[in-house]
Amino acid sequence: MTGRPNALDDAVPGSGPAALLMLADGRFPAGGHAHSGGLEAAVAAGRVKDTGTLEAFLTGRVHTTGVIAAAFAAAACARPETAKTLDVELDARTPSPALRATSRTLGRQLLRAAREIRPHARLDALAAALPEGPHQPIVLGVTGQVLGLSPHDAAAAALHEAVAGPATAAVRLLGLDPYAVHAVLVRLAPRLDRLASAAGHRRRPDLPSPGSPMLDISAEHHATWEVRLFAS
Repeated sequence: MTGRPNALDDAVPGSGPAALLMLADGRFPAGGHAHSGGLEAAVAAGRVKDTGTLEAFLTGRVHTTGVIAAAFAAAACARPETAKTLDVELDARTPSPALRATSRTLGRQLLRAAREIRPHARLDALAAALPEGPHQPIVLGVTGQVLGLSPHDAAAAALHEAVAGPATAAVRLLGLDPYAVHAVLVRLAPRLDRLASAAGHRRRPDLPSPGSPMLDISAEHHATWEVRLFAS
């Protein structure tokens, strides 16, 4: 055998359910475990204190930043050659400098992981086109395409990440019962399915731009803290 072995060869160009599970796994080495998706600031402000307020927070996050991430991940998966243009558009939809920096940090880490597990010209081109680091949803979409996933799959992974990360952070920050927290995620699942389906059928220029000013403001405050458990 010559060259580097690649355990995912058989997954391409199929639908790649195993690849989707891998991308959605919190243990995937893309750095997401270090981020709370704004939850740490919300806990400190007293807006999230139990499973009820956590569910409200996650619902709001899904319909704002989650919807945007899903739409852009799906668009990048459908047409990876437009990744640079999509990155500019996503930048314009992210008013907070702290959130822009976070997204690009996570994008760089995801791109590094993706290039290691599936060396591919599209990933190399993305890295060359955006050397400062593409936004994370853009990388997620292009990675999904490389792994044989559909735009719907890429959107589903983005939405899953939008809720799973903060939910895990809630267990660590508030000591909530992990079973109760996962019950919240199960209740949100039908909503995520509907939003992923809608995102998978969107095409430019029909990309959403819902605002989340509280998350933007909280992110800026959080970035100034000297002591914090999560990077964002």
